Amino acid sequence: MTRATRVRALFALAILALSTFLALTQPVRLGLDLRGGTQLVLETRDSPTAKADREATDRTLEVLRRRVDALGVSEPHLARAGQHRIIVELPGVDDPDEAAEVLGRTAQLTVHPVLGTAPGPLSAPGDRGSVLPDDSGTPLRLGPAALTGAEVQHAKAEFDAQDGSGWSVGLSLRGAGERAWAQLTGKAACAAPHDPARRAAIVLDREIISSPRVETSVACGVGITGGATRITGGFDQRTAHELALLINGGALPVPVDIVEQRAVGPTLGTLAIIFSAQAAVIGIALTAVFLTVVYRLLGALATLALACYALISYAALLALGATLTLPGLAGFVLAIGMAVDANVLVFERAREEYAAGPDARPRTLRSALAAGFRNAFSAIADSNVTTLLAAVLLFFFASGPVRGFGVTLCIGVAASMVSALLVTRVLAECAVGLRPVRRRPRLTGLAGLGRVRSWLSRRRPDLMRHRRRWLALSGVALLLATFGIAVRGLEYGVEFTGGRMIEYTTTRPVDAERARAALDTAGLDRAQVTTSGERTLTVRTERLSAEELTTAGRVVDEVGGGARKVRDELIGPSLGGELRRGALLALGLALAAQLGYLAVRFRWTFALSAVVAMAHDVVVLVGVFAWLGKSLDGVFLAALLTVIGYSVNDSVVVFDRVRELRAAAGRTPFPELANTAVLQTVPRTVNTGMGAVFILAALAVLGGDSLADFALALLIGIAVGTYSSVCTATPLAVVLERSGGTTSRRPDRRASRRRDDRRERRDNGARV
Repeated sequence: MTRATRVRALFALAILALSTFLALTQPVRLGLDLRGGTQLVLETRDSPTAKADREATDRTLEVLRRRVDALGVSEPHLARAGQHRIIVELPGVDDPDEAAEVLGRTAQLTVHPVLGTAPGPLSAPGDRGSVLPDDSGTPLRLGPAALTGAEVQHAKAEFDAQDGSGWSVGLSLRGAGERAWAQLTGKAACAAPHDPARRAAIVLDREIISSPRVETSVACGVGITGGATRITGGFDQRTAHELALLINGGALPVPVDIVEQRAVGPTLGTLAIIFSAQAAVIGIALTAVFLTVVYRLLGALATLALACYALISYAALLALGATLTLPGLAGFVLAIGMAVDANVLVFERAREEYAAGPDARPRTLRSALAAGFRNAFSAIADSNVTTLLAAVLLFFFASGPVRGFGVTLCIGVAASMVSALLVTRVLAECAVGLRPVRRRPRLTGLAGLGRVRSWLSRRRPDLMRHRRRWLALSGVALLLATFGIAVRGLEYGVEFTGGRMIEYTTTRPVDAERARAALDTAGLDRAQVTTSGERTLTVRTERLSAEELTTAGRVVDEVGGGARKVRDELIGPSLGGELRRGALLALGLALAAQLGYLAVRFRWTFALSAVVAMAHDVVVLVGVFAWLGKSLDGVFLAALLTVIGYSVNDSVVVFDRVRELRAAAGRTPFPELANTAVLQTVPRTVNTGMGAVFILAALAVLGGDSLADFALALLIGIAVGTYSSVCTATPLAVVLERSGGTTSRRPDRRASRRRDDRRERRDNGARV
């Protein structure tokens, strides 16, 4: 073992030890879509008396935190997002409407003297009095507020079975509130027993919730002392507790609107974890078998490195305190498959170096492996940077669970570099240094070209000869995709359009048309009903009132012979438009950022070709989903940006090889260089694609409905991206290079072929 290998081994052991420590000692923070609960996004707005600035939003956050603490929710999470938004996560709360009702109320509690009844128009309470109906509907003329909720020391829901009043809310007043209450009741006690002026009106958010009459035992001018009173008004246990909670939490400084609301049942989250874990185990097992068959001993070691990669990624997630969401979990599983790419790049380059033959500089397994790591580093770095660009854009311009996907993808990119360039290298260098391995070099998987490369070396197809045909075929695919988008239209998810989506599981299979007709009869004629599987029913509609939501649940329960709500999402129209704009912005910036990066790293013709191929993949993927009638939602956006990264990865690997060949080829025509680069990188493309396909196929089959479309989008993206890197990006680069006059005069083809034959015989099949 060399000194460099020992140093790498120490670094690898240190990283693995730290990762193991974090994995064993730090709990993972699961998103609400995995552990069940409710997420609310609240947006503050200006009121007539206060401006919704950053300071007001911070004060609102504190009031909401007190309300959530009083709810008794375990491990709640509240955070400000931007200047006007607050994100509230409530694990275990499966009724989002009840949570929204409690948290969204401004809870402006005031107590007013009653001046009498008034048949005039109603008005809001203010300093000069108002007219409001009491709980019986009688309009009462109120005086200015005598005290507010700020003077309430404590509120508590109470039940009194002795006097038959049932549930009420007891108030404990303090300081000025105690004196103001005594003055208010003392003045009211001077009125006649049946005079409305003998009452005090308790107003919450411009509504009289109670107007108790001062008892005759209270002396005129003295009032009720001691700072204690009760609010009555026909409360049940829930409403009494909610009112006490609102009073104790205090009034919101500014009004808030609910712009996003999500609720996931704990059962659905548990199933998602189980399905994803099963998909990960099966996908990794299939990938391990594939790598071992193709690369033998080094393939088995790469599988061990993948296990280390999973540990490092998980530990990094814990160290950053990131939340693992459902798309994030899918990204984590997917990144394991994509991490194969770096190992495949290294092993394919090492195969080429080892096959240099005796006429070139002799190669040992160790020197070939070292050259493979050295020569593959450029392609690995460029492909990972392009993926990282898409992940960072996801984090900054997406929202909700999709941001979790961006976080795990960023972690996956960094962990794959450590896994491939450090862990795999240490294991491989130790293995090739063993005497039994040196005596049997074919055991390593490096002493052979592989089936794909051997076939290409025999056939040597000239793919770039038909470059215009390939571009025409890509144009036909674009036309079909565009036609599908124009004819079928795009089915945007609730996240992009606004509205409400409720998912139910039913006891018996449900027909979508029957459920739609039943909802139409019940008055929900705008509801869109879809089914997935036999017992999963999804209802999409505009914003529903509490009564309409109850009606929808009752109808589905009747049609399905019993139903349970497992998911509830509400997106405001303003937020839906904002998410749409953010998605388009993220997509545009991804194209621009990767174009700029590739133009710096390569030639502008290469950069433009890669970005055009990437745009081709995006349009084709969207067109396929349009033809299939699939919904475009936040999870699809995550898949789309992943496809962008994958597409650029393939193009970068090809162009990196073109750049290398061009530096050593002299006046070799560019089409010939491009064709050679494609043939030399096809084994990497095929093997990397197969590694990702195993993971995605397992996700599509076992991942459940929530991950099936995600996996389908990526499977389509991998197929299209593999095609476009060979048949779109490279032919387009050849056309641009020739039209720009940057290629040299093409020599005689037969002479070039004879020269290549001599070189091949000399190198004993070293390269294609």
